[in-house]
Parts: sequence; structure tokens; C-alpha cells
Amino acid sequence: MADPAPTPAGGPSDAIKPPDSAPAPGATTPTPAAPKPAAAAPKPPAKKVEERRGFLFTLMGSLFAFAWAAFAGTMALWTLGTLRFLFPNVLAEPSSRVKVGLPENFEDGKVNERFKPDNIWVVRNEGVIYALSTTCTHLGCTPSWLEGAAKFKCPCHGSGFYISGINFEGPAPRPLERWGVSVGDDGQIVVDKSKKFQQERGEWTNSESFIKV
Repeated sequence: MADPAPTPAGGPSDAIKPPDSAPAPGATTPTPAAPKPAAAAPKPPAKKVEERRGFLFTLMGSLFAFAWAAFAGTMALWTLGTLRFLFPNVLAEPSSRVKVGLPENFEDGKVNERFKPDNIWVVRNEGVIYALSTTCTHLGCTPSWLEGAAKFKCPCHGSGFYISGINFEGPAPRPLERWGVSVGDDGQIVVDKSKKFQQERGEWTNSESFIKV
């Protein structure tokens, strides 16, 4: 009788051992994990969105408010300008009548320059008092009274006038003009610049152009 075949080294358990990769009998096969979804883009914080919206609303509101304010201001100025023409401007022009003092306060042969800012020279000369305009008859400059030379001298173009107002040198084409003069109820001399007298027209003989003293 033949001998049975020899058993391989390691015993029978080694011959039937399943490979390491195979799952053991009765073991549960693990389910592969599902892939994770890609992360969504981060949303801006709600606070920043609200701030942005608030800025836009504020900007638009400011523009509308400015437009309405400009419109209202324009209408107000237009209304005031219209109303201004409904009332006469009674205070814009100064009075043409100026009181210059008593006749005895003026020295003979002298020019009183106290009222030069009012465009008036008060002169007492050869028994009469008259008021000369301080405007040069050449181009409207204001001459100066030179006491030592006894003449009015224009600094612009050199016109010269005697104490009487008669021109004698320079380009001035005619004498200085006289204003109207009179004596008021209080005895003071009143110069009336609404009345003008010109020597070349023979108007210096008019009794309103001088006062006898």
C-alpha cells in the first residue's frame, strides 16, 4: 500500500490561508467615503453691504437736497430782486444841498478846502462868495489849491486856474464851474449842487452863482 503524499511544511492551515487583501469571512466591506463638496465663495459680511447701501442712499439724498436748496435760493433771490424794484431808492443819493457856514467865517482872498470831499471849494474874493466845482474841465481830475502860487493846479495834465476859476494854462478848455449859492434862514451859506453855472455861457452874472458880502 502506498504511503500518502507528504504534507507541505507549515501545516494545512498555511495552505488554505486567504490572501491578506481579501476580506475575512463574515466581515463587512467598508463603503468608500463620498467626496466633500468644494467650499463656496465667502459672502461679504451683511454689515458691509448695509454700509454700502447707506452711503449710496446718503449720496443720492445729498445731491437731491443740494439741487433743491440751489433752486430755492435762486427763486428767493429772484423774488427779492423783483420786490426791490417796487420801492424807490430814496437813500441812495446824498442831498445836493450842503451848508458850509456863515459868510463871516470866510476870509477874503482865501479858498476854503474843508468841503473838497463834497466837490466844493468855497471862495471869498473881491467882495463876493462863490462855490467852485473841484472837477477839472479837461478830463475830470481834481486840481489842488496852491496857496503860495495863488492858483488851482491839476496834477494830471497841468491845467491851471486862477482863484476866480478862470483857466490860464494847460489843456483845460474852459473855466471851473460854479455851484448855486444862497443864504439859508439860519444865516448859513447853502451850496446847491443841483444848480451849475458856466462862465463861458455868461452865467456867472446870475445872482444865484454868488453872494455879495
